[in-house]
Amino acid sequence: MLTDRFHRVHDYLRISLTDSCNLRCSYCMPDEHIKCMPHSSLMSAEEIEIMARIFVDHGVRKIRLTGGEPLVRKEAADIIERLSALPVELTITTNAVLADQFLDQFLSAGIRSLNVSLDTLHPETFFALTRRDNWHRIWRNLELMLEKGLRVKLNTVVMKGVNEQELPDFVALTRDLPIHSRFIEFMPFQGNQWEHDRVFPAAQMLALISQKFDFEKLQDAKNDTARKFQVYGHKGTFAIISTMSEPFCAGCNRMRLTADGKMKNCLFSRSEVDLLGALRKGEDIVPLIQYCLDLKEEALGGQLRADYDHIEADKLQNRSMIAIGG
Repeated sequence: MLTDRFHRVHDYLRISLTDSCNLRCSYCMPDEHIKCMPHSSLMSAEEIEIMARIFVDHGVRKIRLTGGEPLVRKEAADIIERLSALPVELTITTNAVLADQFLDQFLSAGIRSLNVSLDTLHPETFFALTRRDNWHRIWRNLELMLEKGLRVKLNTVVMKGVNEQELPDFVALTRDLPIHSRFIEFMPFQGNQWEHDRVFPAAQMLALISQKFDFEKLQDAKNDTARKFQVYGHKGTFAIISTMSEPFCAGCNRMRLTADGKMKNCLFSRSEVDLLGALRKGEDIVPLIQYCLDLKEEALGGQLRADYDHIEADKLQNRSMIAIGG
């Protein structure tokens, strides 16, 4: 069992397959011409499997594949197949541009739930945010996923002045579709042009949604980062991930592996521990995993503040979001 000095048990591992992506979302990628890691620096499919098995042997029960966009990795199918043999809940976060090419494999690998990143229901806004004209393709693939019986969670990063007025439209989707819309407060990372006044906090999200819908609070699981709600009579649900205004670090059970094999104990941590380098030298990585957890701060990587109005984003020591893995 993997625990930190605050007695939090860590049984959830997020593995980034690549820092490449087929979209160019401004809040994730610093600029259009970002230089991606060379393939030789990435964990190979075999190395991912070896490290995942070690984590599972020490108590990990859930693995999520992330990116970048994980499905652009040419070995993505092989990695999914390898990890499907492990006794874990396997899932993935994707922008769904390529999802139609993997639907059968998702099902054969036992993947039953996916997170789909989609920040707008308007194609023109999508193009402005991502610099790519893929909205209609993503929506078709989302419909295909629902037809296959997959549980779809829509991840929407909410930015004031950009898409906050669309929250009721996302909630309206849950009336007839078994979609689970999740609204994520805008978070600061290297080069993502974060400003505190672009955060649309959870309280304002709920106030806006309540103008159009009556809803109830649902029961959250112990380690949930999302607070779940449901409009009366709707098939789906909505949730809020309030990292900035109402942090939920006390129940954190998450660990992260970047695509180049560095372990991060928090999305906002300064520190990283090189597991891949040690593995390639034939060293035991278990002590390094525990060392990384021993460095974990009580909240927000020890860098952010609960009063986010006073965060100076340009002074944070961290990677860009795309280089960390969502």
